[in-house]
Amino acid sequence: MTRDLGQLLLVGIPGPSLDADTASMLRRVQPGGFILFGRNIASPEQVRRLIDDLRDLSTVEPVITIDQEGGRVSRLRLIGEEPPNAQQLRDKGDAALVRRHGDLTARLLRLFGFNLDLCPVLDISFDDEAANSLRGRCYGRSVAEVVALAGEFNDALRRGGILSCGKHFPGYSMAGEDPHYGFPSVVRSRADLEAHELAVFRHFVPLVDSMMVGHVHYAALEGDVRPASLSPAMITGLLRGELGFRGLVMTDDLDMGAILNAGSFDDTLGLALAAGNDLLMICHRVELLERARSVLDTQPRPLLDAALERVGGFKAKMQPPADFSRSAFDAINREIWDLRVAVLGEERARQRSVEDGSRSPVERY
Repeated sequence: MTRDLGQLLLVGIPGPSLDADTASMLRRVQPGGFILFGRNIASPEQVRRLIDDLRDLSTVEPVITIDQEGGRVSRLRLIGEEPPNAQQLRDKGDAALVRRHGDLTARLLRLFGFNLDLCPVLDISFDDEAANSLRGRCYGRSVAEVVALAGEFNDALRRGGILSCGKHFPGYSMAGEDPHYGFPSVVRSRADLEAHELAVFRHFVPLVDSMMVGHVHYAALEGDVRPASLSPAMITGLLRGELGFRGLVMTDDLDMGAILNAGSFDDTLGLALAAGNDLLMICHRVELLERARSVLDTQPRPLLDAALERVGGFKAKMQPPADFSRSAFDAINREIWDLRVAVLGEERARQRSVEDGSRSPVERY
């Protein structure tokens, strides 16, 4: 088995600490990166300790990432203040507050040892109440609004030493269902896509460090009924070829309902690599990571080498963690509260996102 193939996996871990069996398995697999969820977050000190442990078991500096968008999709709100979400910032209409959010997010993530934030969301909100997993997560209702405000966040995040990820190419905006549960297929003309969704992604091609590809089918862009995340036409043809993206490309979570029902685990990994992805995201089926690495060992070497080269180029841009202290966390946390009050007012700021059993997996994970 080729030694470096684990570098093409971006993986979740089971809990807030590494048990001996999980640590041993991760040392064998040597994933290229780790993504943290709510199940991994218990206290500020624990999060930094977990990230230090993940770095210590990795022979190559790993990508350490999280979804820290704002609002309900802010994993670190479990141990601190909840930043305003993209829609709340949009409705406030103050670009300076969006920049402040990006700066605070970068400082918070560097403090814990993260080097990549899975942001910004580049989807357009055509309907703020749509059941497509995007509620509250979109910076704009038009191309110009998304470009302006997501651009402010993206620029501040990167200036703060955290790499960025545009998502969810080519867009979940018009999806009629949540891809955590099912496989959305969108009927929309190429002209409409060029004027809206693709116009946003085209703008951000030179501005983000990575792109996440969604589990959605657009009939106008792909003749075969398959998710964009598994489509050579969408990734190699459109994103890399026509749009000219040269950065890292990753799948959305391959444990989501849109993918789980599409085929076998082994076939999905092969299709994802062949489509042009560099990082294959497996967030929950940790017990399959060694199998995933074995599957990669059967794939064509030119595909593997190209993906490994892009992963290496991405890692060369990663910044080391900042020094951690509880006082530094508390200071940033107070600034996040101040930002929340500035955006929402003090009364609304005290009302956090609803937490109940009906939440989408985008919040629960």
